[in-house]
Amino acid sequence: MSYLVLARKYRPQSFEDLVGQSHVARTLANAIAVGRVAHAFLFTGVRGVGKTTSARLLAKCLNCIGSDGRAVGPTAIPCQVCAPCQEITAGIDMDVQEIDGASYNGVDEVRRLQEGLAFRPARDRFKIYIVDEVHMLSNAAWNAFLKTLEEPPPHVKFIFATTEVHKVPVTILSRCQRYDFKLIATQTIAFRLREVLTKENIVADDLSIATLAREAAGSMRDAMSLLDQVIAFSGETLTGEDVSRVLGVPSRRVLHDLAAALVDGDAPLCLQRVEDLATQGFDLAHVARDILRHLRNLVVAKVCGDRSRPLLDLADEEVRDVLELAGRADADDLTRIYQGFSRGFDDVVRSGQPRMALEMTLVRLSRRPPLLPLDELLARLGDLEKRLGGGPPSPPRTSGPGSTSRGGAGPKGSGALAAPSVSPARSSLANGALALADPLVRPTVAVERRPTKPIDFVEVARTPPPHSAIALKADSDETTPVAGADEDVCAPGSSEGSGAPLAIWRTILDRIAAARPALRAIFEHATVLELSPERATFGFEDQSFAGAQAREPEAVETLTREVRAHFGKTTYVALDLTARTAPVSRPATIASIDAATRREMADKARTAVKAHPLVVEAMRLFGAELREVRIREDEE
Repeated sequence: MSYLVLARKYRPQSFEDLVGQSHVARTLANAIAVGRVAHAFLFTGVRGVGKTTSARLLAKCLNCIGSDGRAVGPTAIPCQVCAPCQEITAGIDMDVQEIDGASYNGVDEVRRLQEGLAFRPARDRFKIYIVDEVHMLSNAAWNAFLKTLEEPPPHVKFIFATTEVHKVPVTILSRCQRYDFKLIATQTIAFRLREVLTKENIVADDLSIATLAREAAGSMRDAMSLLDQVIAFSGETLTGEDVSRVLGVPSRRVLHDLAAALVDGDAPLCLQRVEDLATQGFDLAHVARDILRHLRNLVVAKVCGDRSRPLLDLADEEVRDVLELAGRADADDLTRIYQGFSRGFDDVVRSGQPRMALEMTLVRLSRRPPLLPLDELLARLGDLEKRLGGGPPSPPRTSGPGSTSRGGAGPKGSGALAAPSVSPARSSLANGALALADPLVRPTVAVERRPTKPIDFVEVARTPPPHSAIALKADSDETTPVAGADEDVCAPGSSEGSGAPLAIWRTILDRIAAARPALRAIFEHATVLELSPERATFGFEDQSFAGAQAREPEAVETLTREVRAHFGKTTYVALDLTARTAPVSRPATIASIDAATRREMADKARTAVKAHPLVVEAMRLFGAELREVRIREDEE
């Protein structure tokens, strides 16, 4: 005899054996028990979850005549020994026809089917038509089915199965009872695989079964097919290492080591693990997908704690490892790692060099700066103010139960953040300067409002800039050049060299408009305080609407990206949100320059029109006056 694959050998033979679809089994069994069996059913769901199997089970329940051949009606528990049960299982029952919708999809085939509906079954109680992949039928075939499907003969039942229910016309859906088959849980698949392995006298460890169940992705048929493949490789003993090698997926231990290296900030270990995976020939895009899933499990474990067991869908040993690693990290830090890797995952999948993309993503995440709670930052800023003002330093604050500091969860060597040393030129920034950093170099603004006044200076950089240009004071009405400043930097209030920075600023605004048009209208109101490949500082009116919009995270991100793209360098970008300089000495904005240009053009046009002979004569004849002169946009 030819070999029978496990998916067919262990196909459920009754609704009691149907795995993971208890809602379907119970509904159909109750309908049979009370005699409320519809004439048309539609089974929908992804591949390998039991649609065709359930259709055969329903056919057996409707046509079973019992082991003694005396049953007079349908039963929810077929006997499995009568002729209809055995023939339906083998697929040779004359009165139960299984039709492939992909090849039997024309109107002529439907008409031939309809011609046989009037005849009674040859032997069984019902004539049953099982149409698989029914969404492949043509529109003409569906239309030919309408009347028959609505009022079939009493001895005819239709069972449709499809993976794409959205392609089935609503006129058909309204004539059928619809049953949605769900993805099967990983633990349910693992339990079923363990039963099959026991019957096959094959020994397997928990890790091998967990890997098979996870890679099945909710499909029992896929799980059985993968099990067949692994048995062919390993024989009568299955191990997690063999399963990972055969399926080309990393083991859970490798994923756990990578996640631990990310949490601990161990970039060399991350690179070593990627090297091992690449050497063994693993699909790195698949690896990245598994890492993302593992990071999600870490976040869930941290947030839910001991109650996360039903949400993780992992083996008991894997759950313990995930809970242990999550306990070493902070929830905010784990969320930040997940978000950073989620953005990097797209690069890995689309990249022509997935290994390099994965390596750089892991390195950037492992070298992320530490997180500190806002109350601790405010305390340190207050302490810094007292030191600069000559007052005694405030006592150190200890983290309470509600503290969100990372503790030991940060990258190696990060430790606690010491109070920064600030030069006199930067001393006034202690009132509200926050350095920003993102693990994937996508800056976001973490602004904190002080009780007495808002933060008025936003820095966007990984490290503070060198003291070589302009120091912007938050509490002063002027800007002071620092000794050794570059002479080609456009300083506030200077008239020399202002044309070139404004021309560069217009170019950058055009780039911003191409990326996000609405932001150009915001940044047009910024004054160019300094603009060079090394540093770029832009000012806004104190408490202005444009300033409030400019310091939004997406606006700062776009500005930083376009400035750096223009210069081709990692330019230090900052926003001064005070702009307390006098109106006379304040640098002009692009918006004010353009507005002045439009006013000048309007005044010249009005003077020219008012002096035109035809206009003068019209005003004289009609006693009119010149109210408005409009300039076409193409003439501006």
